[in-house]
Amino acid sequence: MRFSRKTNRGASAGLVTCPMAMTDGAAKTLKELGLISKSEEAKEAYNRLVSRDPTNAWTSGQWMTEKRGGSDVGGGCDTYATQVKGDKFTLNGYKWFSSAIDADMALTLARPVDGDGNVTKGSRGLYLFYLNIRDPETKKLNGIQMLRLKNKLGTKQLPTAELLLDGTKATKLSDDGRGVASIANMLNITRIHNAVASVAGMRRVISLARDYATKREVFGRKQADWPLHVATLAKMEVETRGCLLLLLEAARLLGLQESGRASPTEALNLRLITPVLKLYTGKKCVPLISEGIECFGGQGYMEDTGLPTLLRDAQVTPIWEGTTNVLSLDVLRVFGGKDNVFGAFNKHIHSILADTKNIGGELEECDKAVRKALAHLGATLMKVQDKSLIETMQIDRCAREIAFAIARIYAGALLTAHAADPIGTQSDKNAAFRFCIEEGLSELDADKFLAERSVKDRELVFENFASFASKL
Repeated sequence: MRFSRKTNRGASAGLVTCPMAMTDGAAKTLKELGLISKSEEAKEAYNRLVSRDPTNAWTSGQWMTEKRGGSDVGGGCDTYATQVKGDKFTLNGYKWFSSAIDADMALTLARPVDGDGNVTKGSRGLYLFYLNIRDPETKKLNGIQMLRLKNKLGTKQLPTAELLLDGTKATKLSDDGRGVASIANMLNITRIHNAVASVAGMRRVISLARDYATKREVFGRKQADWPLHVATLAKMEVETRGCLLLLLEAARLLGLQESGRASPTEALNLRLITPVLKLYTGKKCVPLISEGIECFGGQGYMEDTGLPTLLRDAQVTPIWEGTTNVLSLDVLRVFGGKDNVFGAFNKHIHSILADTKNIGGELEECDKAVRKALAHLGATLMKVQDKSLIETMQIDRCAREIAFAIARIYAGALLTAHAADPIGTQSDKNAAFRFCIEEGLSELDADKFLAERSVKDRELVFENFASFASKL
């Protein structure tokens, strides 16, 4: 079977998904900070960011990552801002990983320098700035030099570069020391966009593999007639459906929040699901797409089919907008706030399952499994945080397990409710049963939180290495 490089690659690309995510996030940030009514500059930028007129529309960049930074934005930012007048500054610094550099504007973080040349370290010293890529008057680059394009594993169609800011004109957007909190509005949007890319990649490879299975003959039968091959595709299908419903749920909650109609419970669940959705879909899409490519045999390994690009491009989704570990710790921070987030999550899951009561058969088993896993998660978290055990427990060691448990409970509830809806099909019921019962929902083991396990982890990773190194 022959593939069209143009057809296979033209439907989606990082060249589109990344700029659109940052453009959407920048518009959200300007709106949430209340700048549209206060600044003509911000008003123009917002109107251009949301415009559908190609002659008027802008795209935006998000310049946060520096050489020492990565996810540690507060500790790694070495871009400095010198005040010119009022909220006008000039920026000087080095942005190590900047995507969509062909954008029209960007939001970035920098540390203001006071009159004595002093700066405030850490996150509290960062302000959020707006800048135009080109000077509106001269149309020349706004004190920006591109030092080199990054040689990335994937998303090669997207221009990503190291940038030197040398006297870049910028406008301060955030309140003093509120740079990270302000740009968080952008991250919440881009993380949902990241999940869109993850789920889209999963669905795309399944669609291609399913079609290929109806045409490819092996050992006298089409792939679609071999039970083992169909079972492989079915496993991929179930996981993708769960991820899709998580994504749609996040989008629904975001819509309620943006329209001012979200209840307190829904607002808290949006805060929780955003990092959970991003980390879970990003982590699931890479092995799933790898499995999908394997369905093509040797064809999947050939560059001229376009299939290897799917895997390379997917690998960025667990990394962009926060790695799995960083987002797992973010989930813990959500729980650690003043609000009863787990209570809101518990209430929300029960409300999703409300319509599945008195439904027999497989869906009743799914309902019970979700409720059981939810209760177990709550009991485990309570035990880990018991004051009498706190010295022996280390909750951040299992941050990933907590996040994955939340994701699977949430997805399991959504799959069950969807299958129980009048529009639900037998296929939907099969998917819910496989996800909740056959694949199983994550149940945390409290013993994994024991602090002594961290000591054993270190021994496993570093003991033999240290012994070997000492002999060199």
